[in-house]
Amino acid sequence: MYEKILVAVDESDIADRVLAAASDLAALSHAEVFVLHLHEREPSKFGVTFIETASDAHSVADQAVQKLIAAGVKASGAAKDSLFGFAAREILAEADRHDVGVIVMGSRGRGDLAGLLLGSTAHKVIHLASRPVLVVR
Repeated sequence: MYEKILVAVDESDIADRVLAAASDLAALSHAEVFVLHLHEREPSKFGVTFIETASDAHSVADQAVQKLIAAGVKASGAAKDSLFGFAAREILAEADRHDVGVIVMGSRGRGDLAGLLLGSTAHKVIHLASRPVLVVR
């Protein structure tokens, strides 16, 4: 089925379900999983403000990798810096870089209108991806 899977994780309430879906998919296809967590920064008139510390960002990625390894999945991961609002592009670039067969990510459950107005990352990834995307709710 898939040799490589990219799973994009954040600190939302559904992150554990996203990891479980990636783990199940990896187990079915004996795939390797690459975990991506984006360390987002926002430009401001005082410079650049990070949403979380670099240490916290790496911790999120590391914890996700450890959960997958504990489930018997071959996994690696990273936290990457990203400008706020560019998460979809970063996810797609990493998917290309790792030549994954599928992207697994969560959705916070906004409807189409809210996603359109607020710029849902999952919505953008689905529409811009050249590979399958599994969205977990």
